[in-house]
Amino acid sequence: MSTEEKPAAAPRSLAEELRGRDDVGLAALLRSRPDLVTPVPTDLTQLATRAGTRASVVRALERLDRFALQTAQALAVAADPAPYDELLGLLAGDEGDPAVSAALPHVVRTLREQALVWGGDDRLRLVRTARELLSPSAQHPSPTGLGPTVREATAGMSPGRIQEIVTAAGLPSTHDSVSAVAALTGLFTDRARMSALLAEVPPESAETLERLVWGPPYGQVTADPAPRLRLLLDRGLLLPTAPGTVVLPREVALHLRGGRAHRATEPVPPPVEPVPAPAHRPQVVDAAAAGQAYTALAAVEELLKDWDEGGPAVLRSGGLSVRDLKRTAVALDVPEPVAAFWVELAYAAGLLASDGEADERYAATPAYDTWLERPAAERWTVLATAWLAATRTPGLVGERDAKDHTVAALGPGLDRSAAPEVRHRVLALLAGLPEGTAPVAESVPARLRWERPPRPGTGDGEDLRSRLARWTLTEAETLGITGRGALSAHGRALLGLPAPEPDRPDHPAEPEPRGPGDRLPVHHRPAPPPGLLSPAGFSPAEPKNVTAAARLLAPLLPEPLDHVLLQADLTAVAPGPLRRPLADMLDVLADVESKGGATVYRFTPGSVRRALDAGQTAADLHAFLTAHSRTPVPQPLAYLIDDVARRHGHLRVGAASAYVRCDDEAVLNEILADKRAAELGLRRLAPTVLAARADPAGLLEGLRRMGFAPAAESAEGDVLITRAHAHRTPPRTPPEPVPEGPPVPDDTLLTAAIRAVRAGDLAATAPRKPRAGRGGGELPRTGSAETLATVQAAVLTGEALWIGYVNAEGAASQRVIAPVRVEGGFVTAYDHTADEVRTYPLHRITGVAELADDES
Repeated sequence: MSTEEKPAAAPRSLAEELRGRDDVGLAALLRSRPDLVTPVPTDLTQLATRAGTRASVVRALERLDRFALQTAQALAVAADPAPYDELLGLLAGDEGDPAVSAALPHVVRTLREQALVWGGDDRLRLVRTARELLSPSAQHPSPTGLGPTVREATAGMSPGRIQEIVTAAGLPSTHDSVSAVAALTGLFTDRARMSALLAEVPPESAETLERLVWGPPYGQVTADPAPRLRLLLDRGLLLPTAPGTVVLPREVALHLRGGRAHRATEPVPPPVEPVPAPAHRPQVVDAAAAGQAYTALAAVEELLKDWDEGGPAVLRSGGLSVRDLKRTAVALDVPEPVAAFWVELAYAAGLLASDGEADERYAATPAYDTWLERPAAERWTVLATAWLAATRTPGLVGERDAKDHTVAALGPGLDRSAAPEVRHRVLALLAGLPEGTAPVAESVPARLRWERPPRPGTGDGEDLRSRLARWTLTEAETLGITGRGALSAHGRALLGLPAPEPDRPDHPAEPEPRGPGDRLPVHHRPAPPPGLLSPAGFSPAEPKNVTAAARLLAPLLPEPLDHVLLQADLTAVAPGPLRRPLADMLDVLADVESKGGATVYRFTPGSVRRALDAGQTAADLHAFLTAHSRTPVPQPLAYLIDDVARRHGHLRVGAASAYVRCDDEAVLNEILADKRAAELGLRRLAPTVLAARADPAGLLEGLRRMGFAPAAESAEGDVLITRAHAHRTPPRTPPEPVPEGPPVPDDTLLTAAIRAVRAGDLAATAPRKPRAGRGGGELPRTGSAETLATVQAAVLTGEALWIGYVNAEGAASQRVIAPVRVEGGFVTAYDHTADEVRTYPLHRITGVAELADDES
């Protein structure tokens, strides 16, 4: 039966209030505060107790928006219980505020739903733990800046001094301190009489009150206060709390504030302001975002290609050294923070990990090879979904941790559990702007600070969400989720947001310039769809959303080309992305000279020799260039290939420790005569053979520096083909995000939990028939014979029983059962706790009692 049907039955405790909720109300509580369902409470009394624990209340208060938190703070300084009108006055003030009046009912419902407030509108109660956390004290001043009440401040004051204050304030003396304090409180809360009293206060004394009115309410005085302070102390407008310390009573401060608990009440969230410029066409936004998406793919590929034979070493403390990060930034031609972002993104996507060997180094994972084979749009969705869910925060790289150590890329200390939620929330706010519009950068962190006010004095976490919001805006643009600051179509699809109206193909080519009045206020825009955000984190991207994003992005990415443009200056220009076989071959045959929209490759003797070392012949190289060039092969390039090939392998280097073999004695004579050969320790063994002290690799490098093109040979005299060995780690899983508190329970878990809690509550509160020598609420302890007889009788009468039961793990519980059959030492019964038929061993039933007649 609902509470509306029993208006007289006002709840006397939070447990009773929860007992009057329906299943929808309990589900809303457990969904908003998921820590309450782990483990599942045995009954509603335990649920209410858990909802009032300090850790749970702190977590719930931290997830309130600014106005909800201001409402809770106002209740903490209001009377307990407080009527709704008093709460409204504390928030809206004596003059009233229509915005507060409109927003407060929803906030009170939210606080009730989260079990932070209970009771009717005439008796609103803030749970005791929240009141203790938010109430003012000398050690912990209230966020409202209010001090203690007159009654609290005069608790240790002598009765004579209280009577002196009452008399000085113009009130008649009383017979006891309690009535005197009540009279003084009545004076300070009476607007008319209080105004008359303050009108008698000289300006210098009033100035002192003004300095304390908005907090902190405490001040210091000497043993012999100045006359302006003595007047305030005599009238009780300032009250002593300790030697040398005075406080402005709460009632006085509220009168001076005009009844407001807060200097500025914020019932409406600050809007996310669009930039003061015409919106971009959707096609422009999507094209810009697609260009950045292609750049992201190229950057990750280039990074892992650079680490293909084994990347930098892993620091002993974990992570990438500062020197290696700088080298990576130079290789990618990006600033160090951007290089850290690409490294962390590849790591989050599972494409990069440490190899775990003795000389531990970073390298690509086997998943990288699989990733390379996928279409470009699908490769981008892998990166984007990994970024959305990752708790690792690249923006922290280079900062100092709590131990004053530099935070390293790929190292520990980068996880921030709030990161995924902030990323989703920022993108959802961008989706609320007019299509093609970028936000004013600072308005996004300001909105997040309203939605989740930072806790003061928490160091790194004080404004972490604002920093995460700024990093999100930058990283989303770098990754290609946004273009020119506005959310792209494929970014919107990845989040599961509906496409804006009108449909994109019919969108006007360029919108007319709009003024501020043409923009839809943020708080009137459609809210993000349910499930995008949750109190404990976010909803990860669903497969259908990932597929839709890839489908929208694919047509916008450039098609890979199968040709280059060869030029007479020994360069080749790739006017766009190349197909993988062509790109891989060019990476061996030429050196990259410049990157950008078009990549320029340069052919050198060293690069051609590299291709010959990899097993290619001059004929192979001529055929390759002819097949893949839209321009004729320039004569200088053909000569270069033939010249290097003619000399390639003319000298042979093998292991003696090392030797040089050549059929042309004149070439060996030339080598011996060269002063640069001295470091190689060469001597002639035969007319066509030289021996060397250097190892084969050092000998090869030395001869190449001298301008020769030697080839390595095996012990059998065959030419060794040298190819770069791609180093891979063992199979690795991507790093698991660090959750921010327990996950939000799904509908199945909620249904089961509510059923169990209600059944346990039924067992705990069901009236029992009194038993001789026992209290009605005590769990009965019955012998085996009495238990068996009672259960058998219940089978015949169909009555329900209340039992105590101990399971195989030794956990005791109370249950209400309706026995159906007793045989073989077991009782089969319908269990109201589990809402199903179960079988229980009789020897595990500790006691049994009949329910009262109205519950049987």
